[in-house]
Amino acid sequence: MSRATVFDLASVAISQQVEDLRDELDSYMYQTVGHQAIDLYAEAMGLPLFRKEIKGTALDQRHCYDPTEGDEVEDLHELLQLVKKEVPIEGVSVGAIMSNYQRVRALNVCNRLGLTMLAYLWQRDQEELLQEMIDCQVEAILIKVAALGLHPTAHLGKTLREIYPHMIHMKEKFGLNVCGEGGEYETFTLDCPLFKKKIVIDQKETVIHSNDAFAPVGYLKFSAMHLVDKNIKEKMTQQECLEGLPVKVKT
Repeated sequence: MSRATVFDLASVAISQQVEDLRDELDSYMYQTVGHQAIDLYAEAMGLPLFRKEIKGTALDQRHCYDPTEGDEVEDLHELLQLVKKEVPIEGVSVGAIMSNYQRVRALNVCNRLGLTMLAYLWQRDQEELLQEMIDCQVEAILIKVAALGLHPTAHLGKTLREIYPHMIHMKEKFGLNVCGEGGEYETFTLDCPLFKKKIVIDQKETVIHSNDAFAPVGYLKFSAMHLVDKNIKEKMTQQECLEGLPVKVKT
């Protein structure tokens, strides 16, 4: 598929649109922490942004999924219906590594809309994958932590490169998922080779969601951000932006 016909879910924001709502929803499907900066993603990549408020909840929590009125999955279905009317897309890429719950639901939505689901990261070795992200110049920071061995005051704001050795140790000690696939942590990307502009966080605050003695839960709330131009040629394709990077390709 050509770049123009593949739509990445990173360009779709299922999120809160009213700032006074809670920063994070108890969602089985979506990351909402950090939603204040989602619009900067679109500008950083030079891509259109489509947003929709999450109205549903996780009603159907089975391993399989059937379309269920009021389920949060139907919010994604409605949003991608809108996207199809505006953009000539044929496929949707998803970032699932181990979560069959999310993969099955994204596949269900894609099948109903006649779209091909692309799961490039599915069942990749997590240590190898996280190192590949670092080597490919993905500058992402931990925006939420929620696991034994991670603490808001010590690890929020750490980059993938900084957290990598700690996560390897925590995998050996507590069995944590190195890429956070068990909900151990969430990230926010500040820069990567596909960004034409870099996101800079000017003001942020740490919010403690649960002050558990063993596994406290906390996240970062962004209150001021701006973009910095990377002086990349506007007409560079995504493929050209990735040239020379050590991206693993299936043969």
